[in-house]
Amino acid sequence: MGKSSMKSYLILDNLTVDVEITRNPFHLSRDILFQMAARINKKRSFLFVSKVLGKHIPVNPYIPLLGGAALALLLHEQEGGEVTEKLEKVMKGLQFPDQAESVYGYLKSRLLQVHEKTLFIAFAETATALGHAMYDLFEGNASFLHTTRERIVEMEPVLQFEEEHSHATAHRCYSVDGEFIKEADAIVLVDDEITTGKTALNIIRELHHTHPCAKYTIASLLDWRSEADLKRFDDTALELGVSIRCISLMSGRVEVHGEPEKKQAEALSETWSGSSPEFVCHDVSDWFDHVAYSSWNQLNEKNMSTYLSNTGRFGLRPGDCRELDRQVSQCASFLKSQRSGSNALCMGTGEFMYIPMRIAAEMGEGINYQSSTRSPIYPSSAPEYAVSNRFSFHAPEDVSVLNYFYNIPQGQYDELFVFIERQMPAGQEISFIQALESTGIPKIHLVTFNS
Repeated sequence: MGKSSMKSYLILDNLTVDVEITRNPFHLSRDILFQMAARINKKRSFLFVSKVLGKHIPVNPYIPLLGGAALALLLHEQEGGEVTEKLEKVMKGLQFPDQAESVYGYLKSRLLQVHEKTLFIAFAETATALGHAMYDLFEGNASFLHTTRERIVEMEPVLQFEEEHSHATAHRCYSVDGEFIKEADAIVLVDDEITTGKTALNIIRELHHTHPCAKYTIASLLDWRSEADLKRFDDTALELGVSIRCISLMSGRVEVHGEPEKKQAEALSETWSGSSPEFVCHDVSDWFDHVAYSSWNQLNEKNMSTYLSNTGRFGLRPGDCRELDRQVSQCASFLKSQRSGSNALCMGTGEFMYIPMRIAAEMGEGINYQSSTRSPIYPSSAPEYAVSNRFSFHAPEDVSVLNYFYNIPQGQYDELFVFIERQMPAGQEISFIQALESTGIPKIHLVTFNS
């Protein structure tokens, strides 16, 4: 148990969040893990914006891979494994980004062993890459799924549940292998943050109702459950007759006072002035495997474009991860050869985070990585505030849904690589392209995975 520490965060003048750290197994500064922001959500007015997730804040792409690795090591330690040396290396990698690549390579060459049938389930959209990175550090009898907001035409979900505090509540799990959930002896749920834990308990109840399992672990970067929340976990475990354990990089308590001023929050999306960028398209579909599923959006429009098979949306086993390693390296080698500048931003889109992150990590020096998101956050120029600017657009796959990307300073990057899993319907890409143009980045590479 680490030393308790309290810090108050003033967010947009009228909102204060008191954060007490009670457990910190990696002895990391909170400034390494997160910054604070106000978000546009009636249920919860603030957000811990992760600095190790590769979502809202651009990072060295090896940092979010180490975030998943850190959770993998904590899980292995929980199961009785010896990980002291590896934990120390990960701690240094997270603290010193210039060491992150070598630490990640070290861990990938020494995979952890799973001794029981374990299913990893990562929550969309924010934790899809985190869960995949955690799962990828294991070998043995393990499988991986991530939830999705997508509605697949040809399949019925094997699991469906609601998320607390969310701007988009419906989660679905699809699996080409119906045994994934049925055969699991242990299930690991992965999210970037536990606030109350109600989402995790919702899915545990749903899983226990359909395919009972005796052992659940919830893995997250941050855990802010209150005493009442902790009791709810104990009561649920007792009621269902199961084990529910939680692991995180940092945990503590949160107390909120006030709410952000509306006049401060009414900020427009950013537009940097400058000449029109050069667009370059790269079709990398031949390096990857696809599955011929289509989807419905919220307007009941059908998208016939296929999905990649190794994202985790339809299930993975360890052999799939090794094949994905090969595909990623081939694609990254090609895109590295297409670079013309020294400072590039690589951007995943929505749930499509892990494969772009892995590719970005192998594209050479001078790369930052982040992803677009559904999460609406108020930007501000206030010191230590997590989001300095934002760019909004209508999602190409569903123009009824606003998406965003954040924190692109004027003049920082000389090129941008945008990773797009599926074809953008004709005419529906305009808003997205305009948002990319407004970044002022002079050269934009559109990397498409579906020809």
